[in-house]
Amino acid sequence: MTISIRPARDEEAGFLTELALRSKAHWGYDAEFLASCREELTLQGSELAGRRTAVAERDGDVVGFVTLEGEPPQGVLGMMFVEPRAIGQGVGRLLFTHAVETAEALDFSRFTIDADPNAAPFYEAMGGVPVGRVPSGSIPGRTLTQYLRRIQRST
Repeated sequence: MTISIRPARDEEAGFLTELALRSKAHWGYDAEFLASCREELTLQGSELAGRRTAVAERDGDVVGFVTLEGEPPQGVLGMMFVEPRAIGQGVGRLLFTHAVETAEALDFSRFTIDADPNAAPFYEAMGGVPVGRVPSGSIPGRTLTQYLRRIQRST
């Protein structure tokens, strides 16, 4: 069961939006919370390339995706979600590694991640350093830990 990473296709935007919502729901958030997140988690096909959206595919099925946004030197890991049935199987690690490699190739020196509390341990394990708190883009009054991930340039 090999996992490959490829650019997202415009026609996958709706599927990726629903994958993001399923992944968020995996952590026990209720319907009201998820409804509040829907707008922020909605992707449009026309924006996928500009957000450098990449998908993880296993046996022809999309099992996760990541976006790396912004321009060098600092970017943003905008979204990263894994299909609930694939959580804990290395998909997130592959997607994160892909984002780091993409950032390095584009001469980013760093990127930030506004992390859901359930994802914080993962981002710390992947080298993210907490640098502060930022407002949630979906839930008024909620804040998220922001992580900074520096890019080590290969020589």
